[in-house]
Amino acid sequence: MAVAVRGSRGGGGGGGGFCLGGFSLRSFFSFRIFVSAMFSLLFIATLSVVLTNPSAPDHNSGLPTTGNAYVHRTFLALNSDPLKTRLDLIYKQASDHITLVNAYATYARKLKLEISRQLAMFNDLAQNFTDLQIKPPSRASLFESDGPVDEEVLKQFEKEVKDKVKTARLMIAEAKENYDNQLKIQKLQDTIFAVNELLIKAKKNGAFASYIAAKSIPKSLHCLAMRLVEERVSHPENYTDDEEPKPEFEDPSLYHYAIFSDNVIAVSVVVRSVVKNAQEPWKHVFHVVTDRMNLEAMKVWFKMRPVEGGAHLEMKAVEDFTFLNTSYVPVLRQLESAKLQRFYFENQAENATKEAHNKKVRSSRYLSMLDHLRFYLPEMYPKLHKILFLDDDVVVQKDLTRLWKIDLDGKVNGAVETCFGSFHRYAQYLNFSHPRIMEKFNPKACAWAYGMNIFDLDSWRHEKCTEQYHHWQNLNADDTLWRSGTLPPGLITFYSTTKSLDKSWHVLGLGYNPSISMDEINNAAVIHYNGNMKPWLDIALNQYKNLWTKYVDNDMEFVQMCNFGL
Repeated sequence: MAVAVRGSRGGGGGGGGFCLGGFSLRSFFSFRIFVSAMFSLLFIATLSVVLTNPSAPDHNSGLPTTGNAYVHRTFLALNSDPLKTRLDLIYKQASDHITLVNAYATYARKLKLEISRQLAMFNDLAQNFTDLQIKPPSRASLFESDGPVDEEVLKQFEKEVKDKVKTARLMIAEAKENYDNQLKIQKLQDTIFAVNELLIKAKKNGAFASYIAAKSIPKSLHCLAMRLVEERVSHPENYTDDEEPKPEFEDPSLYHYAIFSDNVIAVSVVVRSVVKNAQEPWKHVFHVVTDRMNLEAMKVWFKMRPVEGGAHLEMKAVEDFTFLNTSYVPVLRQLESAKLQRFYFENQAENATKEAHNKKVRSSRYLSMLDHLRFYLPEMYPKLHKILFLDDDVVVQKDLTRLWKIDLDGKVNGAVETCFGSFHRYAQYLNFSHPRIMEKFNPKACAWAYGMNIFDLDSWRHEKCTEQYHHWQNLNADDTLWRSGTLPPGLITFYSTTKSLDKSWHVLGLGYNPSISMDEINNAAVIHYNGNMKPWLDIALNQYKNLWTKYVDNDMEFVQMCNFGL
């Protein structure tokens, strides 16, 4: 019953539908009101956050990176002054170019261009960029003001910055290529310096090696001397010393030669070359003097290979001239002094690095009396009137008898002068800071060469040249007038008594100069291998070596056995 009543109230379709539709409509409108209220509250909250920080950030401040950073940056962009954004771009452009200009200025300093125009310009430009920012109008209106940016001041600042940027770019474009080239030049200079250091070191090592090769006794030469001595010991009956001196040794009408050496093969070449080119070889007499150690080897050689053409040869040792003793010869006393021994033999490692001239001065051959015999020719050969002195490193290419016919005009020494320009003058051989040297000699006087000298022994005796030599040698006991050697005292002894000969008589330099013309060599009467590159050494100049080797007696059995490599 009750159910029926409720059913009758709700039985009308229209009445029941209206009630349901009214309830839904009220719920819909209540929900929209709620959502609108929530968005309004969110907007008010966001707006309050923005209004609490209305000023724009300075150039050094950072934006939030957490929370609502994206929303914050969005509202900052909407709320910022566009002129300040423009100012930031201009400021960044100026800062970038200041950094670039300073980099090029640093590069210029690295290239050692402190005084260059580019470095000054780069420094000025960097300073100008900095000055733009600290100028009172720009600093007050653009960088220190919390208010809006003054557009006129910004335009002026932008114009000045663009002008400076343009100038900086032009300077950098102009300087870039130059700096690249300068860097290449600097690297090239560093490379040249390094190579030059290596070159200097190589030259020193080469000079030292050449010096050792020149002054050491070659194996083949040592072998030859040993073979000759062995022959002397093995067959003593063939080499007796009871031969009487030949009268030709003292005959002044013949052509006499003086050769002082301890080198067997070199002496044989000199003698052989003279005889081969002599028109009348039987009129030529050779006076060979060696030391006691090599005397027997020399005798065996010339016993086995007699001088050709009927020429005469006298063989003696230095010790056979008994007047050559310390009481008479100053250089012997000096050679025995402890000071001179130290000069030649101590500090060899240090001496090895010095220039070639110092090596020549310290050559130990000057310790041998053999090299000083040339100052005693009148006493060694008292019955002779003239004698031709020959070094052992020469080769004779023509008949030399015409030398004896040259009128020396009363002079003692006939020699070829070697000076040209300022070279080979007396000043290069003597110490002209010493008052005795300065007083007696002319520093510009022309020097001459030993190696081929025709001596008038009668004039020598008349001028008392040996006494002059002793006088100056005694004065030079402390090596203050000249350092060493035989040419300086020779220049002093024969200062005013030397007659110049034609240069074709004596051509020098085949032991060090590769540029001598072959015409000059072929026209020479005597060629001289002065220098370190002696023709019997492996370091000899090849273009000149055959001029010497053609006079070597290759048929001599010991020459073949010792493998001279000729």
